[in-house]
Amino acid sequence: MPHSFDFALGQRVRVYPGSSDERLGTVVEDFGDSSGHAVIIGNARIAEPSRRWAIELDDGNLIFADTVDLQNL
Repeated sequence: MPHSFDFALGQRVRVYPGSSDERLGTVVEDFGDSSGHAVIIGNARIAEPSRRWAIELDDGNLIFADTVDLQNL
């Protein structure tokens, strides 16, 4: 479910809510304006667009997600 608001560092969130990949964690980084741009050199696409948020999951793993992938707890 898309959200019309942003999240903040230290905020508890649910990642991929309602899916089989749903996890809980804490926002640890906001990449803001630097997110969402692919890296293209010449005709070669070097990297896909980055995600806006870094989330430290409760199990200790780190993942990257977009705002639409998060739900406030």
